[in-house]
Amino acid sequence: MRVISFNANGIRSAARKGFFDWLATQDADFVCIQETKAQSDQLTDPEFNPPGYVCQYVSAERKGYSGVAIFARRPPTRIITELGLPEFDQEGRYCAFEYPDLVVASLYLPSGSAGDHRQASKDRFLEAYLPIMAAYRESHEQPFILCGDWNIAHRELDLKNWRSNQKNSGFLPHERAWLDRVFGELGYVDAHRVVAPDEAVYTWWSNRANAWENNVGWRIDYQIITPDMKDRVQSARVYRDQKFSDHAPLIIDYRD
Repeated sequence: MRVISFNANGIRSAARKGFFDWLATQDADFVCIQETKAQSDQLTDPEFNPPGYVCQYVSAERKGYSGVAIFARRPPTRIITELGLPEFDQEGRYCAFEYPDLVVASLYLPSGSAGDHRQASKDRFLEAYLPIMAAYRESHEQPFILCGDWNIAHRELDLKNWRSNQKNSGFLPHERAWLDRVFGELGYVDAHRVVAPDEAVYTWWSNRANAWENNVGWRIDYQIITPDMKDRVQSARVYRDQKFSDHAPLIIDYRD
């Protein structure tokens, strides 16, 4: 089972750069997209609904902002498009496909890099979402694959210039401690680190100073899974042969 997570930084922009042509070659079972930046009336072209997939877009109320999507090979028994957090649901940050034997979700966490007001919003999200993640572990039996742009680099290994970013959003001590709780207290697993525990690999690069070309990046895109999925992680890689966005697709294969 192949699962791809990708922050498109505008799905229409990524399409123009060849994302859907590439996707057609991947034989993915699930594709979780973040930051679609599009409304439903801007996604009527068949290109945005690839053949063979059930496609669900969740748009932000604000045009040209946020938004997530899931493409799946098999129809879900239930689609969830809200977290029950009004401040963030209006920003189109969550979509989940439920099946009797699995749940796959696409999540886009707020970024705090635009200033103190956005960091405050991000911190409110972190505080509100942790209990939701805890409640899932207590109330659901299905394995869970939670794909997303988490906008947090967890460890020093997860960004090239970690020393100079310790006071910057995305690598703040309390953000990293939040992920510590996700992986420790709540027992979730960073799927990429199952097969590459010590690999310096990145999924996002600034548009400044030739960061992409020099591979000066951050790993902020994750597939976070419940422990029952850990032994099913077979391989993980970040695709960089083409540039569709300032993020690169994270591709993880799971044993059936």
